[in-house]
Amino acid sequence: MAFSLFFFFLSLLLPNAFALSTQHRGHRGHGHHTDTAHNYRDALTKSILFFEGQRSGKLPANQRMHWRRDSGLSDGSSVHVDLVGGYYDAGDNVKFGFPMAFTTTMLSWSVIEFGGLMKGELQNAKAAIKWATDYLLKATAHPNTIYVQVGDANKDHSCWERPEDMDTPRTVIKVDPSNPGSDVAAETAAALASASIVFKKSDPSYSKLLLRRAISVFEFADKHRGAYSNGLKTWVCPFYCSYSGYQDELLWGAAWLHKATRNPGFLDYIQVNGQTLGADESDNTFGWDNKHVGARILLSKAFLVQNVKSLHEYKGHADNFICSLIPGAPFSSTQYTPGGLLFKMSDSNMQYVTSSSFLLLTYAKYLTYSHEYVTCGGVTVTPSKLRSIAKRQVDYILGDNPLRMSYMVGYGSRYPQRIHHRGSAVHPAKIQCSAGFAALSSNAPNPNVLVGAIVGGPDSEDRFPDQRSDYEQSEPATYINAPLVGSLAYLAHSNGQL
Repeated sequence: MAFSLFFFFLSLLLPNAFALSTQHRGHRGHGHHTDTAHNYRDALTKSILFFEGQRSGKLPANQRMHWRRDSGLSDGSSVHVDLVGGYYDAGDNVKFGFPMAFTTTMLSWSVIEFGGLMKGELQNAKAAIKWATDYLLKATAHPNTIYVQVGDANKDHSCWERPEDMDTPRTVIKVDPSNPGSDVAAETAAALASASIVFKKSDPSYSKLLLRRAISVFEFADKHRGAYSNGLKTWVCPFYCSYSGYQDELLWGAAWLHKATRNPGFLDYIQVNGQTLGADESDNTFGWDNKHVGARILLSKAFLVQNVKSLHEYKGHADNFICSLIPGAPFSSTQYTPGGLLFKMSDSNMQYVTSSSFLLLTYAKYLTYSHEYVTCGGVTVTPSKLRSIAKRQVDYILGDNPLRMSYMVGYGSRYPQRIHHRGSAVHPAKIQCSAGFAALSSNAPNPNVLVGAIVGGPDSEDRFPDQRSDYEQSEPATYINAPLVGSLAYLAHSNGQL
């Protein structure tokens, strides 16, 4: 642990020495900061293209991931509701509303902060958001009801087949006043509200529809309080249980509605409820389940950039998170691998790498705007330091690591070949439920390349076996990619590639 932190800290101080010790000589370009010769623009293009590989429903004429076909065209019909569309969250064929909504929020936040730098990729990023919001509008079309899942995960996991061929039950799961789900509802409100900002100028009527729906969905979340996995445990656990409770989503949803509406009522809600909703907690994990850190960073913007004085405490809360990430600084509590990768847990660790990197770059932007910095126990941390840490993480994903492997499928000369993903792993021919398990256990590379997918990533010692059966390390997910979109846009722009 101390060894890995020392070398990671050293890498920030001595990038040339570290680069030459971990990768081929000559891989880095010349210049004052010896920037890595990564093509961030290419990575940005691919990180967005990935979402086309996750689409459910009737695919459009401009679909670019050509090995995918229409799927789930009768979703919702069992309960007489149109639930066609949306995304498969990872490598299986279930549509889980909780991670889908978080994915949407993070894609929207990526565009809100860095969309101005995306140039030609902005339209593709907005298309990825709209594919999700069109579905979320369908899922929230009935008052006081949210359809939060399509598919029976247990039955789905007993088969290994492409979404185009699936013959497992498309069971529809919902939350309502008698079976509440404040977490999934408030995250859905956050998704709709953040997307309303994205489309405000380009499609005002769609933006207004999203915002109206966000407000009504949030009211439902707040009025009928409860965690959705309490009543739906057999359906959503252990896949997407609400481990952190629903309080963080209520604060997160209110923060996005405050940003989208500028309605003082939401600011009042945050001030009155912030403490009880866990705003002052020191939990430093940010992902599909836990939004505390994201809410702190977002609310700190209102203080730093918009001068909303009543939210000053969120700057301190946000600083605490940042300090936890700084190697060698007082209050640092984050583990890094020997090769320098932020490491939270063995299952799908890359989601925390991409989400933390995005927050570092976003907070650096806010600090720069307001001429502020972070103080960690007497150590001053500048915005440029935050950017260097985020860049180091993204560069690790793209190949600056001990294995010299890109963890983005289709980027670079070496990347995972056997990802845990049915559509990618099974040949485009109809096979029966259990016949696909031959593909799962095969050592052959996936026949269909899911370009842009970020896999779960290496273990705590930078090892990656590239085995299809190893879902913890080899499975991609929409919520891994979504925050990376914003980071790649920033890095491509700052490196003169956009």
